[in-house]
Amino acid sequence: MESGEYIIQLQRIVESKTFTNFILAVILFNAVLLGLATDERIYASYENIFILLDIVILAIFTIEILMKIVVYRLRFFRDGWNIFDFVIVFGTLVLYNSHFIAVLRILRVLRVLRTISVVPSLRRLTTALFMAIPAIGSVTLLMGIIFYVYAIIGTSFFGELAPEYFGDVGLSTLTLFQVFTLESWASGVFRPIFAEVTWSWLYFVSFIIISAFIILNLIVGEIVNNAQQLSEHAEEESRDMERIKQDLQELKQMMRENGKH
Repeated sequence: MESGEYIIQLQRIVESKTFTNFILAVILFNAVLLGLATDERIYASYENIFILLDIVILAIFTIEILMKIVVYRLRFFRDGWNIFDFVIVFGTLVLYNSHFIAVLRILRVLRVLRTISVVPSLRRLTTALFMAIPAIGSVTLLMGIIFYVYAIIGTSFFGELAPEYFGDVGLSTLTLFQVFTLESWASGVFRPIFAEVTWSWLYFVSFIIISAFIILNLIVGEIVNNAQQLSEHAEEESRDMERIKQDLQELKQMMRENGKH
């Protein structure tokens, strides 16, 4: 078999659904092992088995990365997710018997994040999240302005009544963040103030509606919009690949027919 045919066969294996599912299963199995290893009694009882399985898993990941490098060559490093996988796997190899135990443990845990790079839907969702960062920055700035305005209002009206919550702008901001998370805001913050100032419900309810509902929906909407665009782009690329395959099949058929004549 020529080298070109060998690489084509290897590419079919790497891009096959069976191979992808196998790597995903290994990643999930590795995640379970990491969870079990946190129990000192279990790890002490089966330490040798844990070490052996960790070596086997690392070997599988190394072979996978090497296969992809052989197939894609320099194109492999043009994908950020491939670089992420490469750093985790080969970083673990380099540090395996070193004194950097803490870094090695972090790299082992980060193997679980390879689930994102293996599952296409997770890759699109994560990419959509990164694409939304500029918009999230603008929304965060808007949220900061809203927090600041409401903090000044809260300090002005409720500072003397509840100094532990609205004594100054800093305390007011922390209190508003608690209200924003909807964590014990009613019983802990709102009701004692409402008992003294009946109109205070307008302040708290309006803040929750603006910050917790409208602002968060803007962020979620931006992420969903980017995810939808990426999904449509992926579908378009898939259709293009199908057309290319059909054209190649037709070209091969024509070449066979011409060969017969």
